Amino acid sequence: MGYAAWLLVIAAGAIVRYAVADSVDGVDLQLIGLILIVVGIVGFFVSLIAFASRRRDYEVGRDPYPPAP
Repeated sequence: MGYAAWLLVIAAGAIVRYAVADSVDGVDLQLIGLILIVVGIVGFFVSLIAFASRRRDYEVGRDPYPPAP
């Protein structure tokens, strides 16, 4: 998932945790919202680390397509 998807998970968790006033029997909505927020934050940082450590197989200024023989 990309950065935007993780931000949407964080936003959905914040909405469930702070904006929903209803209650469901046997379900703690505030805890579910907190779990979504934490999962979104962890996923966002994992995406950042994965993107930053992505291997770059090119050299600056080098033509990626050598001339045909």
